[in-house]
Amino acid sequence: MNQTYEALDVAFNGAKKWLSGLEDRSVSATATLESLREKIHGELPDRGMDSTAVVERLIDVSKGGLHGSASGRFFAWVIGGATPSALAADWLTSTWDQNAALYACGPAVSVIEETAGEWIKDLLHLPEECSFAFTTGCQLAHFTCLASARAAVLKAKRWNINEDGLVGSPAIRVLTSEHRHGSVDRAVRYLGLGNKSLRAIPTDSEGRIEISNFEAVLSESDQPTIVVLNAADLNIGAFDAFDELIPIAKQHGAWVHIDGAFGLFARVSEKLRHHTKGIELADSWATDGHKWLNVPFDCGIAIIRDRQAHREAMTISASYIAAESQARDQIDWNPEWSRRARGVPVYAALQELGREGVAAMIERCVQHCHEIVLGIGKLPNTKILWEPQLNQGLIRFFDASPNATETDHNRRTDEVIAEINKEGTAFFSSTTWRGLRAMRVSVVNWRTSANDVHRTVESVRKVLR
Repeated sequence: MNQTYEALDVAFNGAKKWLSGLEDRSVSATATLESLREKIHGELPDRGMDSTAVVERLIDVSKGGLHGSASGRFFAWVIGGATPSALAADWLTSTWDQNAALYACGPAVSVIEETAGEWIKDLLHLPEECSFAFTTGCQLAHFTCLASARAAVLKAKRWNINEDGLVGSPAIRVLTSEHRHGSVDRAVRYLGLGNKSLRAIPTDSEGRIEISNFEAVLSESDQPTIVVLNAADLNIGAFDAFDELIPIAKQHGAWVHIDGAFGLFARVSEKLRHHTKGIELADSWATDGHKWLNVPFDCGIAIIRDRQAHREAMTISASYIAAESQARDQIDWNPEWSRRARGVPVYAALQELGREGVAAMIERCVQHCHEIVLGIGKLPNTKILWEPQLNQGLIRFFDASPNATETDHNRRTDEVIAEINKEGTAFFSSTTWRGLRAMRVSVVNWRTSANDVHRTVESVRKVLR
């Protein structure tokens, strides 16, 4: 045990050093691929090393190769940080090392996850009767929700997907926004529906599905239908008109699924809840805990109204599975047989923040995003492509040379983003929106402060000079 304690002490001290350096260290990784491979690669040793030496070496070879994504100035890819209790709870989850698939394998973590799921539904103002699952991320949350949807829409056509499979089944169509996230496409492929089942519906100037087109497409066929709507798309944070679209979809017998990877959490704030009007009418919702709830990777959440469809799509039994009739076995609701108790950090974060704390964090992020976009937008040769309505904004940088083309502006935008990230004060990602290259500003970290906003704008000013 002494060896274990010594290794944990080294990890603890390394973690403290890492966290204490977030304010001053480059937010961007500084090491090259070649240098990382030179340090990390090597022959598999024949004889093992002392565990303490292993952890020390792991810390050493990773230097320069890690983004400061826990920093308050990391604005790429909608990546949150980890609140203190969530981080600590995640360490405990690893230490306890329970297989959270069954109550029998981890009684305490099973009940913790059961409670965390109920709290999440309450926090997001979703129907009490819904079931839920903690998955690895929104990708598997989509898979879980859409597997339930597939079972339900085929059952309505008198087809049992579990018994009969997909061969010969009625063809399912999946209606989505043209601005959907790629994880929806991949979930559809995982479920054997194929890319051809997807039908993208045009959006208006606000990035919302056009209602007239939506109704027209629904009316084209009476085949089994799944509709996927956006609760904040990845570029501009656009919300579809749920209160209008969902009733139309229901009239045509469609299952409605919501991609709410981060935008679903707008429901926590009274100031922002109007964006999600009518979203509670849907059949399923997918979101991420490691985004706006600020728990460590990995944590997705699937919430499904039809408990029977959800359970039938996921459950499995075997003679050696020790089922507890009064307990909630996660294996009945998740696509995993062996799984980490990722709901434990969720439970901790919700206790640490409380309903009011989550709302305040979300509102703070929205305000900071707005300030960053407006601040950078005032600098020379910049243009705000999208002023944030939530926590997502877009900025474009211009080539000031005479006769510069859109291609030149696209190149200039990518060059400036690369230089900003290289400078190290802040980190952003790029995107293409309506054919234009842009810098995407995404704020979801609980650590982001007014000082971070100021430092970020000044760092961009410095780069542009």
